[in-house]
Amino acid sequence: MMAKNKKTYGGFRAAFSGLKETLIFERSFKTMTMIAALVATAMFYFPTSRLEKVVLLLAILSVLILELINSAVERIMDVVTSEHDDRIRVIKDLMAAIVLLASFGAAIIGILIFLPYIYGLFILSSPLPL
Repeated sequence: MMAKNKKTYGGFRAAFSGLKETLIFERSFKTMTMIAALVATAMFYFPTSRLEKVVLLLAILSVLILELINSAVERIMDVVTSEHDDRIRVIKDLMAAIVLLASFGAAIIGILIFLPYIYGLFILSSPLPL
């Protein structure tokens, strides 16, 4: 039983180490984490429903997870070769496009959820129904 707990602890330790590495060395992940924190703050500031919170959390986690995958693939490609290779450039570009598309989707979700609350905050006393 003790060996299993040690193995589990080691797995969590490795995962947190990878997260720390990403937060330190990946500028785009840091930026996305700050945006995620702002969205999470807004999520609790405005009277969002439970469903809206779930959708926002799924959008945030999707973008962050895809960015982690993107970072891992980029590092793997850098190990494969340090020389310029158009095939590797295409792979890196495709990974960046995946993250970009997820980010656009998350931004649209955020706009659809928060716009009525923001509009109501500055223009009216109650949010607009969508």
